[in-house]
Amino acid sequence: MVKNRMRTITDAIRKAVHTGIHHSPPTIIAITYLAASLLGSILLMLPAATESGNPTPFLDSLFTSVSATCITGFVLYDTAPYWSTFGEIVILILMQLGGLGFITFATFFLSIAGRRASLKNMKLAQESLNTISIHDIIPLIRQMLVMIFIIELAGAFVLSVDFVPRFGPVGFYYGVFHSVSAFCNAGFDLMGGEFSSLSGFSESPLVLYTISLLVIIGGLGFMVWKDLLDYRKEKKLSAHTRMVLILSAVLLITTAIFIFLTEGDNALAGMTLGQKINASLFLSINARSSGFSTIDMDSLHGLSKAFVSLMMFIGGVSGSTAGGIKVNTLGIMLAAIICVIRGKDETIVFKRRIPNRTVLRAFSIAFMALILIFLVTFLVHIIQPGATLINAFFDSVSALGTVGLSTGVISNLPGFGRILVILCMLTGRIGPISFALALTLGIKHPDHTVYPEGKFVVG
Repeated sequence: MVKNRMRTITDAIRKAVHTGIHHSPPTIIAITYLAASLLGSILLMLPAATESGNPTPFLDSLFTSVSATCITGFVLYDTAPYWSTFGEIVILILMQLGGLGFITFATFFLSIAGRRASLKNMKLAQESLNTISIHDIIPLIRQMLVMIFIIELAGAFVLSVDFVPRFGPVGFYYGVFHSVSAFCNAGFDLMGGEFSSLSGFSESPLVLYTISLLVIIGGLGFMVWKDLLDYRKEKKLSAHTRMVLILSAVLLITTAIFIFLTEGDNALAGMTLGQKINASLFLSINARSSGFSTIDMDSLHGLSKAFVSLMMFIGGVSGSTAGGIKVNTLGIMLAAIICVIRGKDETIVFKRRIPNRTVLRAFSIAFMALILIFLVTFLVHIIQPGATLINAFFDSVSALGTVGLSTGVISNLPGFGRILVILCMLTGRIGPISFALALTLGIKHPDHTVYPEGKFVVG
Protein backbone atom coordinates (compact mmCIF):
# COMPACT_ATOMS: atom_id res chain seq x y z
CA MET A 1 0.00 0.00 0.00
CA VAL A 2 2.73 2.43 1.05
CA LYS A 3 4.90 1.40 -1.92
CA ASN A 4 2.03 2.01 -4.36
CA ARG A 5 1.37 5.43 -2.84
CA MET A 6 5.06 6.33 -3.05
CA ARG A 7 5.17 5.18 -6.68
CA THR A 8 2.14 7.37 -7.46
CA ILE A 9 3.77 10.38 -5.78
CA THR A 10 7.06 9.76 -7.60
CA ASP A 11 5.25 9.60 -10.96
CA ALA A 12 3.46 12.84 -10.12
CA ILE A 13 6.79 14.53 -9.33
CA ARG A 14 8.33 13.31 -12.61
CA LYS A 15 5.30 14.50 -14.62
CA ALA A 16 5.26 17.88 -12.86
CA VAL A 17 8.95 18.47 -13.53
CA HIS A 18 8.60 17.44 -17.18
CA THR A 19 5.63 19.80 -17.59
CA GLY A 20 7.35 22.71 -15.91
CA ILE A 21 10.60 22.57 -17.87
CA HIS A 22 9.00 24.21 -20.89
CA HIS A 23 7.23 27.01 -19.05
CA SER A 24 7.93 30.32 -17.40
CA PRO A 25 10.11 30.91 -14.29
CA PRO A 26 7.12 31.28 -11.90
CA THR A 27 5.76 27.93 -13.12
CA ILE A 28 9.10 26.18 -12.74
CA ILE A 29 9.69 27.66 -9.27
CA ALA A 30 6.22 26.57 -8.15
CA ILE A 31 6.83 23.07 -9.47
CA THR A 32 10.18 22.79 -7.67
CA TYR A 33 8.56 23.68 -4.35
CA LEU A 34 5.72 21.24 -4.99
CA ALA A 35 8.10 18.46 -6.05
CA ALA A 36 10.36 19.04 -3.02
CA SER A 37 7.34 19.00 -0.72
CA LEU A 38 6.12 15.71 -2.18
CA LEU A 39 9.58 14.17 -1.90
CA GLY A 40 9.86 15.40 1.69
CA SER A 41 6.49 13.89 2.51
CA ILE A 42 7.67 10.49 1.19
CA LEU A 43 10.67 10.60 3.51
CA LEU A 44 8.58 11.73 6.49
CA MET A 45 6.12 8.89 5.89
CA LEU A 46 8.85 6.33 6.54
CA PRO A 47 8.75 4.55 9.94
CA ALA A 48 12.37 5.65 10.50
CA ALA A 49 11.23 9.29 10.53
CA THR A 50 9.27 8.96 13.80
CA GLU A 51 10.33 8.18 17.35
CA SER A 52 7.61 5.55 17.66
CA GLY A 53 8.62 3.75 14.47
CA ASN A 54 5.08 4.05 13.09
CA PRO A 55 4.49 5.56 9.63
CA THR A 56 2.91 9.00 9.53
CA PRO A 57 -0.27 9.48 7.42
CA PHE A 58 0.41 11.01 4.00
CA LEU A 59 -1.56 14.22 4.57
CA ASP A 60 0.17 14.90 7.89
CA SER A 61 3.58 14.22 6.32
CA LEU A 62 2.74 16.47 3.38
CA PHE A 63 1.57 19.24 5.72
CA THR A 64 4.85 19.10 7.68
CA SER A 65 6.93 18.90 4.52
CA VAL A 66 5.18 21.90 2.93
CA SER A 67 5.50 23.83 6.19
CA ALA A 68 9.27 23.21 6.21
CA THR A 69 9.77 23.79 2.48
CA CYS A 70 7.75 27.02 2.57
CA ILE A 71 9.56 27.99 5.83
CA THR A 72 6.27 28.48 7.67
CA GLY A 73 6.73 26.54 10.89
CA PHE A 74 3.21 25.18 11.34
CA VAL A 75 3.31 21.78 13.02
CA LEU A 76 0.74 19.09 13.72
CA TYR A 77 3.07 17.26 16.09
CA ASP A 78 5.64 18.63 18.50
CA THR A 79 8.84 18.28 16.46
CA ALA A 80 11.27 16.85 19.03
CA PRO A 81 9.00 14.27 20.73
CA TYR A 82 7.38 13.02 17.51
CA TRP A 83 10.07 13.01 14.81
CA SER A 84 13.25 10.96 15.06
CA THR A 85 16.69 12.40 14.32
CA PHE A 86 16.24 11.26 10.72
CA GLY A 87 12.89 13.07 10.50
CA GLU A 88 14.39 16.22 12.06
CA ILE A 89 17.26 16.19 9.54
CA VAL A 90 14.76 15.89 6.67
CA ILE A 91 12.93 18.93 8.06
CA LEU A 92 16.26 20.75 8.49
CA ILE A 93 17.26 20.12 4.85
CA LEU A 94 13.84 21.19 3.59
CA MET A 95 14.08 24.42 5.60
CA GLN A 96 17.53 25.19 4.23
CA LEU A 97 16.66 24.45 0.61
CA GLY A 98 13.24 26.09 0.81
CA GLY A 99 14.56 29.19 2.53
CA LEU A 100 17.32 29.88 0.02
CA GLY A 101 15.54 28.51 -3.04
CA PHE A 102 16.09 25.27 -4.94
CA ILE A 103 16.98 27.13 -8.12
CA THR A 104 19.65 29.06 -6.22
CA PHE A 105 21.33 25.86 -5.05
CA ALA A 106 21.07 24.26 -8.49
CA THR A 107 22.66 27.30 -10.15
CA PHE A 108 25.43 27.36 -7.55
CA PHE A 109 26.34 23.69 -7.98
CA LEU A 110 26.35 24.05 -11.76
CA SER A 111 28.77 26.97 -11.45
CA ILE A 112 31.20 25.15 -9.12
CA ALA A 113 31.07 22.10 -11.40
CA GLY A 114 32.44 24.29 -14.18
CA ARG A 115 29.24 24.30 -16.21
CA ARG A 116 28.13 27.63 -17.55
CA ALA A 117 24.62 28.56 -16.50
CA SER A 118 22.24 29.13 -19.38
CA LEU A 119 20.27 32.34 -19.78
CA LYS A 120 17.15 30.45 -18.73
CA ASN A 121 18.82 29.20 -15.53
CA MET A 122 19.99 32.72 -14.70
CA LYS A 123 16.47 34.07 -15.26
CA LEU A 124 15.15 31.36 -12.95
CA ALA A 125 17.70 32.31 -10.29
CA GLN A 126 16.82 35.97 -10.74
CA GLU A 127 13.11 35.22 -10.28
CA SER A 128 13.84 32.98 -7.28
CA LEU A 129 15.98 35.62 -5.53
CA ASN A 130 13.78 38.49 -6.73
CA THR A 131 16.79 40.54 -7.83
CA ILE A 132 16.77 43.34 -10.39
CA SER A 133 19.90 42.59 -12.44
CA ILE A 134 20.63 39.29 -14.16
CA HIS A 135 24.24 40.07 -15.09
CA ASP A 136 25.80 39.60 -11.64
CA ILE A 137 23.50 36.77 -10.51
CA ILE A 138 26.18 34.02 -10.40
CA PRO A 139 28.74 36.01 -8.30
CA LEU A 140 25.86 37.14 -6.07
CA ILE A 141 24.76 33.54 -5.47
CA ARG A 142 28.30 32.42 -4.63
CA GLN A 143 28.84 35.34 -2.27
CA MET A 144 25.42 34.86 -0.74
CA LEU A 145 25.78 31.15 0.01
CA VAL A 146 29.24 31.54 1.54
CA MET A 147 27.93 34.30 3.80
CA ILE A 148 24.86 32.28 4.74
CA PHE A 149 26.83 29.24 5.86
CA ILE A 150 29.23 31.45 7.84
CA ILE A 151 26.33 33.25 9.55
CA GLU A 152 24.46 30.01 10.31
CA LEU A 153 27.59 28.36 11.69
CA ALA A 154 28.36 31.40 13.85
CA GLY A 155 24.76 31.37 15.11
CA ALA A 156 25.04 27.66 15.93
CA PHE A 157 28.20 28.23 18.00
CA VAL A 158 26.66 31.13 19.93
CA LEU A 159 23.47 29.17 20.66
CA SER A 160 25.59 26.22 21.78
CA VAL A 161 26.95 28.35 24.61
CA ASP A 162 23.51 28.01 26.20
CA PHE A 163 22.36 24.70 24.69
CA VAL A 164 25.41 22.50 25.46
CA PRO A 165 25.39 23.16 29.25
CA ARG A 166 21.62 22.76 29.19
CA PHE A 167 21.25 19.64 26.99
CA GLY A 168 24.75 18.12 26.87
CA PRO A 169 26.69 17.30 23.62
CA VAL A 170 23.43 17.19 21.62
CA GLY A 171 23.22 20.93 22.33
CA PHE A 172 25.46 21.71 19.35
CA TYR A 173 23.05 19.85 17.05
CA TYR A 174 20.26 21.89 18.63
CA GLY A 175 22.32 25.00 17.90
CA VAL A 176 22.68 24.09 14.22
CA PHE A 177 18.98 23.26 13.84
CA HIS A 178 17.75 26.47 15.47
CA SER A 179 20.33 28.61 13.68
CA VAL A 180 19.15 27.34 10.28
CA SER A 181 15.51 27.58 11.35
CA ALA A 182 15.99 31.17 12.54
CA PHE A 183 18.00 32.38 9.55
CA CYS A 184 15.52 30.80 7.13
CA ASN A 185 12.67 32.36 9.13
CA ALA A 186 11.11 28.89 9.49
CA GLY A 187 10.25 28.82 13.20
CA PHE A 188 10.71 25.06 13.78
CA ASP A 189 12.14 24.22 17.20
CA LEU A 190 13.26 21.13 19.12
CA MET A 191 12.22 22.24 22.60
CA GLY A 192 8.98 20.28 22.84
CA GLY A 193 6.64 21.07 25.66
CA GLU A 194 3.20 21.08 24.07
CA PHE A 195 3.95 23.49 21.22
CA SER A 196 5.54 25.97 23.61
CA SER A 197 8.19 27.13 21.09
CA LEU A 198 10.90 29.10 22.98
CA SER A 199 8.79 30.05 26.00
CA GLY A 200 11.28 28.23 28.24
CA PHE A 201 14.00 30.70 27.23
CA SER A 202 12.30 33.92 28.32
CA GLU A 203 15.11 34.36 30.88
CA SER A 204 17.91 33.68 28.38
CA PRO A 205 18.74 36.90 26.47
CA LEU A 206 21.61 35.10 24.69
CA VAL A 207 19.21 32.68 22.98
CA LEU A 208 16.47 35.24 22.31
CA TYR A 209 18.72 37.92 20.82
CA THR A 210 20.81 35.45 18.80
CA ILE A 211 17.64 33.98 17.30
CA SER A 212 16.29 37.51 16.70
CA LEU A 213 19.49 38.65 14.97
CA LEU A 214 19.46 35.61 12.69
CA VAL A 215 15.79 36.26 11.84
CA ILE A 216 16.53 39.92 11.01
CA ILE A 217 19.52 39.06 8.81
CA GLY A 218 17.58 36.36 6.97
CA GLY A 219 14.59 38.67 6.51
CA LEU A 220 16.51 41.60 5.02
CA GLY A 221 16.98 40.15 1.57
CA PHE A 222 20.04 39.47 -0.53
CA MET A 223 19.88 42.75 -2.46
CA VAL A 224 20.11 44.64 0.82
CA TRP A 225 23.06 42.49 1.92
CA LYS A 226 24.95 43.26 -1.25
CA ASP A 227 24.22 46.95 -0.94
CA LEU A 228 25.47 47.01 2.65
CA LEU A 229 28.61 45.06 1.74
CA ASP A 230 29.34 47.45 -1.14
CA TYR A 231 28.81 50.50 1.06
CA ARG A 232 32.49 50.68 2.00
CA LYS A 233 33.38 51.16 -1.67
CA GLU A 234 30.35 53.01 -2.95
CA LYS A 235 29.78 55.19 0.17
CA LYS A 236 26.06 55.20 -0.57
CA LEU A 237 23.01 53.00 -0.34
CA SER A 238 20.38 52.48 -3.01
CA ALA A 239 16.94 54.00 -2.62
CA HIS A 240 15.53 50.46 -2.24
CA THR A 241 17.87 49.63 0.66
CA ARG A 242 17.27 52.92 2.46
CA MET A 243 13.53 52.51 2.14
CA VAL A 244 13.39 48.94 3.51
CA LEU A 245 15.84 49.64 6.34
CA ILE A 246 13.86 52.67 7.54
CA LEU A 247 10.51 50.91 7.24
CA SER A 248 11.79 47.73 8.91
CA ALA A 249 13.13 49.73 11.87
CA VAL A 250 9.87 51.68 12.21
CA LEU A 251 7.75 48.51 12.08
CA LEU A 252 9.97 46.69 14.58
CA ILE A 253 10.02 49.49 17.16
CA THR A 254 6.32 50.32 16.76
CA THR A 255 5.24 46.70 17.21
CA ALA A 256 7.46 46.20 20.26
CA ILE A 257 6.07 49.32 21.95
CA PHE A 258 2.50 48.32 21.08
CA ILE A 259 2.90 44.80 22.52
CA PHE A 260 4.61 46.15 25.64
CA LEU A 261 1.80 48.65 26.31
CA THR A 262 -1.20 46.45 25.46
CA GLU A 263 -0.01 43.12 26.88
CA GLY A 264 1.89 44.32 29.97
CA ASP A 265 -0.94 43.23 32.28
CA ASN A 266 -2.10 40.32 30.14
CA ALA A 267 0.23 38.00 28.18
CA LEU A 268 3.32 39.59 29.76
CA ALA A 269 1.90 39.62 33.29
CA GLY A 270 4.18 38.17 35.95
CA MET A 271 7.36 39.06 34.05
CA THR A 272 10.01 41.49 35.23
CA LEU A 273 10.48 44.75 33.31
CA GLY A 274 13.50 43.31 31.49
CA GLN A 275 11.62 40.14 30.55
CA LYS A 276 8.68 42.21 29.26
CA ILE A 277 11.01 44.25 27.05
CA ASN A 278 12.74 41.10 25.76
CA ALA A 279 9.42 39.34 25.07
CA SER A 280 7.99 42.41 23.29
CA LEU A 281 11.05 42.81 21.08
CA PHE A 282 11.18 39.07 20.37
CA LEU A 283 7.54 38.95 19.27
CA SER A 284 7.97 42.14 17.25
CA ILE A 285 10.87 40.61 15.29
CA ASN A 286 9.43 37.13 14.88
CA ALA A 287 5.85 38.15 14.09
CA ARG A 288 7.04 39.50 10.76
CA SER A 289 8.19 36.18 9.41
CA SER A 290 9.74 33.46 11.59
CA GLY A 291 7.04 32.31 14.00
CA PHE A 292 9.20 31.75 17.10
CA SER A 293 7.45 32.86 20.27
CA THR A 294 7.89 33.06 24.02
CA ILE A 295 4.21 33.72 24.82
CA ASP A 296 0.92 31.99 23.97
CA MET A 297 -0.66 33.69 20.94
CA ASP A 298 -4.15 32.75 22.03
CA SER A 299 -3.64 34.72 25.25
CA LEU A 300 -3.21 38.02 23.38
CA HIS A 301 -5.95 40.65 23.37
CA GLY A 302 -8.04 40.83 20.21
CA LEU A 303 -6.48 44.19 19.35
CA SER A 304 -2.98 42.74 19.72
CA LYS A 305 -3.90 39.78 17.49
CA ALA A 306 -5.13 42.22 14.83
CA PHE A 307 -1.93 44.30 15.06
CA VAL A 308 0.33 41.22 14.92
CA SER A 309 -1.73 39.99 11.94
CA LEU A 310 -0.91 43.24 10.15
CA MET A 311 2.81 42.66 10.78
CA MET A 312 2.54 39.08 9.49
CA PHE A 313 0.74 40.39 6.42
CA ILE A 314 3.62 42.80 5.70
CA GLY A 315 6.42 40.27 6.35
CA GLY A 316 10.07 40.77 5.44
CA VAL A 317 11.95 42.10 2.43
CA SER A 318 11.77 40.84 -1.16
CA GLY A 319 14.46 38.32 -2.05
CA SER A 320 14.74 37.19 1.56
CA THR A 321 13.72 34.07 3.44
CA ALA A 322 10.69 35.90 4.88
CA GLY A 323 7.10 35.81 3.67
CA GLY A 324 4.28 38.37 3.53
CA ILE A 325 3.62 40.98 0.85
CA LYS A 326 7.09 42.37 1.73
CA VAL A 327 8.25 45.64 3.29
CA ASN A 328 9.27 47.13 -0.05
CA THR A 329 5.79 46.47 -1.43
CA LEU A 330 4.36 48.44 1.50
CA GLY A 331 6.93 51.20 0.96
CA ILE A 332 6.04 51.58 -2.72
CA MET A 333 2.31 51.72 -1.92
CA LEU A 334 2.84 54.35 0.79
CA ALA A 335 5.04 56.39 -1.54
CA ALA A 336 2.41 56.21 -4.30
CA ILE A 337 -0.35 57.32 -1.92
CA ILE A 338 1.74 60.24 -0.61
CA CYS A 339 2.56 61.35 -4.16
CA VAL A 340 -1.13 61.22 -5.15
CA ILE A 341 -2.03 63.35 -2.10
CA ARG A 342 0.67 65.86 -3.11
CA GLY A 343 -0.73 66.00 -6.65
CA LYS A 344 2.27 64.34 -8.32
CA ASP A 345 1.81 62.23 -11.43
CA GLU A 346 4.74 59.93 -10.66
CA THR A 347 5.86 57.98 -7.58
CA ILE A 348 9.13 59.35 -6.20
CA VAL A 349 11.24 57.82 -3.38
CA PHE A 350 14.53 59.44 -2.32
CA LYS A 351 14.61 61.42 -5.59
CA ARG A 352 14.20 58.22 -7.58
CA ARG A 353 11.19 57.57 -9.84
CA ILE A 354 9.40 54.25 -9.41
CA PRO A 355 8.01 52.86 -12.70
CA ASN A 356 4.21 52.74 -12.86
CA ARG A 357 4.40 49.02 -13.65
CA THR A 358 6.17 48.41 -10.32
CA VAL A 359 3.56 50.49 -8.47
CA LEU A 360 0.75 48.55 -10.15
CA ARG A 361 2.42 45.25 -9.23
CA ALA A 362 2.75 46.34 -5.58
CA PHE A 363 -0.94 47.19 -5.27
CA SER A 364 -1.90 44.00 -7.14
CA ILE A 365 0.13 41.84 -4.72
CA ALA A 366 -1.44 43.50 -1.67
CA PHE A 367 -4.98 43.32 -3.10
CA MET A 368 -4.69 39.67 -4.12
CA ALA A 369 -3.23 38.78 -0.71
CA LEU A 370 -6.10 40.54 1.08
CA ILE A 371 -8.72 38.75 -1.03
CA LEU A 372 -7.06 35.39 -0.32
CA ILE A 373 -6.85 36.11 3.41
CA PHE A 374 -10.54 36.98 3.71
CA LEU A 375 -11.50 33.95 1.61
CA VAL A 376 -9.36 31.59 3.68
CA THR A 377 -10.59 33.15 6.94
CA PHE A 378 -14.19 32.58 5.82
CA LEU A 379 -13.50 28.94 4.90
CA VAL A 380 -11.51 28.21 8.08
CA HIS A 381 -14.30 29.69 10.19
CA ILE A 382 -16.83 27.42 8.46
CA ILE A 383 -14.63 24.33 8.75
CA GLN A 384 -13.78 25.06 12.38
CA PRO A 385 -16.94 26.72 13.78
CA GLY A 386 -15.58 26.60 17.34
CA ALA A 387 -12.79 29.02 16.39
CA THR A 388 -13.41 32.72 16.92
CA LEU A 389 -13.30 34.94 13.86
CA ILE A 390 -10.17 36.79 15.05
CA ASN A 391 -8.35 33.49 15.65
CA ALA A 392 -9.34 32.20 12.21
CA PHE A 393 -8.15 35.47 10.69
CA PHE A 394 -4.88 35.37 12.67
CA ASP A 395 -3.99 31.83 11.59
CA SER A 396 -5.02 32.49 7.96
CA VAL A 397 -2.70 35.50 7.76
CA SER A 398 0.03 33.42 9.39
CA ALA A 399 -0.36 30.71 6.73
CA LEU A 400 -0.31 33.09 3.76
CA GLY A 401 2.51 35.11 5.32
CA THR A 402 4.48 31.86 5.96
CA VAL A 403 4.98 32.94 9.58
CA GLY A 404 3.80 29.96 11.61
CA LEU A 405 2.41 31.71 14.69
CA SER A 406 -0.88 30.10 15.67
CA THR A 407 -3.71 30.44 18.13
CA GLY A 408 -4.34 26.70 17.86
CA VAL A 409 -6.87 26.77 15.02
CA ILE A 410 -4.59 25.22 12.37
CA SER A 411 -3.63 22.13 14.37
CA ASN A 412 -7.30 21.27 14.95
CA LEU A 413 -8.42 21.49 11.33
CA PRO A 414 -9.77 18.36 9.59
CA GLY A 415 -8.39 16.96 6.33
CA PHE A 416 -9.91 19.52 3.94
CA GLY A 417 -8.80 22.35 6.20
CA ARG A 418 -5.21 21.06 6.17
CA ILE A 419 -5.25 20.89 2.37
CA LEU A 420 -6.44 24.50 2.35
CA VAL A 421 -3.57 25.54 4.65
CA ILE A 422 -1.09 23.64 2.44
CA LEU A 423 -2.27 25.66 -0.58
CA CYS A 424 -2.02 28.86 1.50
CA MET A 425 1.57 28.14 2.49
CA LEU A 426 2.58 27.40 -1.10
CA THR A 427 0.86 30.57 -2.32
CA GLY A 428 2.50 32.63 0.41
CA ARG A 429 5.98 31.31 -0.33
CA ILE A 430 5.80 31.61 -4.11
CA GLY A 431 3.83 34.88 -4.06
CA PRO A 432 0.20 35.51 -5.12
CA ILE A 433 1.04 36.79 -8.60
CA SER A 434 3.69 34.13 -9.29
CA PHE A 435 1.31 31.45 -8.01
CA ALA A 436 -1.44 32.72 -10.32
CA LEU A 437 1.01 32.70 -13.24
CA ALA A 438 2.04 29.17 -12.29
CA LEU A 439 -1.58 28.01 -12.34
CA THR A 440 -1.91 29.36 -15.88
CA LEU A 441 1.44 27.70 -16.74
CA GLY A 442 2.94 31.15 -17.20
CA ILE A 443 1.22 31.57 -20.56
CA LYS A 444 1.36 35.17 -21.70
CA HIS A 445 -0.92 36.73 -24.27
CA PRO A 446 0.86 39.81 -25.61
CA ASP A 447 -1.43 42.55 -26.81
CA HIS A 448 0.21 45.37 -28.75
CA THR A 449 -3.06 47.13 -29.50
CA VAL A 450 -3.11 50.80 -28.48
CA TYR A 451 -6.53 51.56 -27.02
CA PRO A 452 -8.09 55.04 -26.73
CA GLU A 453 -8.08 56.57 -23.26
CA GLY A 454 -11.36 56.21 -21.36
CA LYS A 455 -12.80 58.56 -18.76
CA PHE A 456 -13.22 56.73 -15.45
CA VAL A 457 -14.16 58.23 -12.10
CA VAL A 458 -12.55 57.06 -8.84
CA GLY A 459 -12.92 58.17 -5.25
